[in-house]
Amino acid sequence: MSELLHDPMILRQIIMDHYEYPRNHELSEDEGYLAKHMASASCIDDIHVQAKLNNNVIEDIRFDGIACTISTASTSIMSELLQGKTTTEAKAIIDAYYAMINGEPYDSELLQEAVAFHTVGKQANRIKCATIGWEAMKQIIEEGEAHEQK
Repeated sequence: MSELLHDPMILRQIIMDHYEYPRNHELSEDEGYLAKHMASASCIDDIHVQAKLNNNVIEDIRFDGIACTISTASTSIMSELLQGKTTTEAKAIIDAYYAMINGEPYDSELLQEAVAFHTVGKQANRIKCATIGWEAMKQIIEEGEAHEQK
């Protein structure tokens, strides 16, 4: 994956593909999903993220709402990347994503297509867009783990 970081055209194609054809872009009516509503005060992003957790494994992630290109694409990539992972694995991926956004060392192999957002941290007004879905998922995992411990 690290070779992707050096080809802006490939990174743009990844982002545009996930924006134009977002994965897991439909909410479920199933009551077994945990959900978070996230909205940005500074742009149009207003999304709902759902996840189905079972024994600390993320079985499914869904999202919908109104969002910009960066927000839609990053949430789509996140939804694919975290499905099937344990909550421990997912938290490590989320931590790596935030490290990348913050310009800190990170494992590009762990992030796979999410490396497309490696320059977002240089654009302060886009950080919220690139992290809104990830923040929702982080909160869902924390809520799910707290529920499991009860």
